[in-house]
Amino acid sequence: MSISEMRLSYDALTLDEKDMNPDPWVQFQKWWDEITAAQTPDWFEPNAMTLSTADDAGNVTSRIVLLKGFAPPSFTFYTNYRSVKGRAIAANPKVSLCFSWAPLQRQVRIVGTAAIGAREKSKEYFESRPRESQIGAIASDQSIAIESRQALQQRWESLQAQYEDQTPPCPDHWGAYEVTPTHIEFWQGRPGRLH
Repeated sequence: MSISEMRLSYDALTLDEKDMNPDPWVQFQKWWDEITAAQTPDWFEPNAMTLSTADDAGNVTSRIVLLKGFAPPSFTFYTNYRSVKGRAIAANPKVSLCFSWAPLQRQVRIVGTAAIGAREKSKEYFESRPRESQIGAIASDQSIAIESRQALQQRWESLQAQYEDQTPPCPDHWGAYEVTPTHIEFWQGRPGRLH
């Protein structure tokens, strides 16, 4: 089958205005509850979302990050502030998030503004992470070329030894971003592309 012939008919669910809550936060919670309760493959992460950023020159970049909280007024994710996304957000805080919930043939698209979250919130979340993830956040300089895999592994092992008997501290260059939406779109796939 050629790529031009690849298509599915979306007929799993419908979307009707009478079934939609006028409060987008309530509606997001409803769809969140439905996707997290759905029978999905083990590899599927409902909190995976595409984050798109644009730098000060207007160059757009997208990548997958994990949603780690949502409540009015914002959606929260955590990352390295020195990464490409962190540098782009510093230059231009306008961002887009997109959830692709293929098992229910749904998407949620969010447009808004990102800002660094409270430091205490970042520290609290960092301390809840698995130890390997804590060490990884310190050891890995995102978006920067490394000398070698061996050098990264040696840094990892050195940090493991350094913090053997203590909780690693939350690095200053890592923490929360909170995206305050200006627009939330709920999309339901339908047959014949009448989405």
